[in-house]
Amino acid sequence: MRIPVLPSISGWRPIATILILTGLLAAAARFTFGLGATTNLSDDFPWGLWIGFDFLGIGLAASGFTIVAAVNLFHAKEYEPIVRPAILTAFVGYLLVVLVLIIDLGRPDHFWHPLVMWNPHSVMCEISWCLMLYTTVLSLEFAPIILEKLNIRGPIRWIHAISLPLMIFGVLLSTLHQSSFGSLYLIVPNRLHALWYTPLLPVLFFVSCIASGISMVLLESLIFSRGRRDLLPTPLRANLAKLIAVALAVYFVVRFQDLLSRGMLRELTTFTYYSLAFYAEILIGFVIPFVLLLFDRVRTSRQGLYAASILVVSGFAFNRMNTAITGLEQYPTHTYFPSLIEIFIMLGITALGFSAFSFIAKHLPVFEAAPTSPALRKEALAPRPEPGFLPCKVEDSKSS
Repeated sequence: MRIPVLPSISGWRPIATILILTGLLAAAARFTFGLGATTNLSDDFPWGLWIGFDFLGIGLAASGFTIVAAVNLFHAKEYEPIVRPAILTAFVGYLLVVLVLIIDLGRPDHFWHPLVMWNPHSVMCEISWCLMLYTTVLSLEFAPIILEKLNIRGPIRWIHAISLPLMIFGVLLSTLHQSSFGSLYLIVPNRLHALWYTPLLPVLFFVSCIASGISMVLLESLIFSRGRRDLLPTPLRANLAKLIAVALAVYFVVRFQDLLSRGMLRELTTFTYYSLAFYAEILIGFVIPFVLLLFDRVRTSRQGLYAASILVVSGFAFNRMNTAITGLEQYPTHTYFPSLIEIFIMLGITALGFSAFSFIAKHLPVFEAAPTSPALRKEALAPRPEPGFLPCKVEDSKSS
């Protein structure tokens, strides 16, 4: 059986270039004519596509603190080969979020205000501080990769000397930041639809970002290993898939237990604008990938993991957009749909993020961290056949 080839990241370069240039022109129009003239945002709907994109980018960057905590704080050394890809994913994700915020803010030149104008009662103040501090921590965690490439050893020793408290601080900041986005929507109990509003929003945001962050790292490793030696050994990918399945199961149980305790399951008994959006989010991002990951042949298959990871990331995007947009709409009287300027800017920033990750991964030793376990190192370096997504009959080699 011929195993299908995963999509190439090189065929989309002309498209990425066009998207980035279009995004730059759209951003120029946004700063020239203002938010009111270039977006469909308003005083009634001040947050839209860009805020949803922020939630998405921060969530997909959650692999940074998840993997760093597992390897360096809980000594799960078998996951060391994905520490650098996880840090790069988080670093690029946070930089993109900062870029989107600069475009989204009405006065981006006032970004420094939270540093000197503290409001301890505001969730936004805590989010701003966590965003700036964790981006700084990620830059320090990623710096050794650049310095190693440039063969500059002095600063690397200095960073390693403070690595443990730095990692603990980074995990704390990211944990606070991931959950705080959910806390942000607790201030609109009379506006956010009951299918998404819950006092457990911080918990749900945190659990869902663990599944999506690990899925993003798996997806990147599968794409970048196309046509070359596998960047991650099969047993390691299978273990990561199990972690994703556990996170999905925890999220699903907590989500539906919360709906049951609040008496909101009745909202799902009829097909409405909101219930259809909820079903799409749950089925695509949680139920279907969870069922797929229950099977060993999916967890050990490149194609199976690729499909499951795509579903988890897509469902996560649905969830964040539903929380940021769908749940705040008053269908059909008061709805929001982004303008072309908003869409072009989001597509341009997305293409910029993928291009930046591709460029850095190609020119820096991101996927070259050696496993600490000798057995795992031997398995990672030795090529091995992998099962396809569907079982196939193996013929005796003598017959050929």
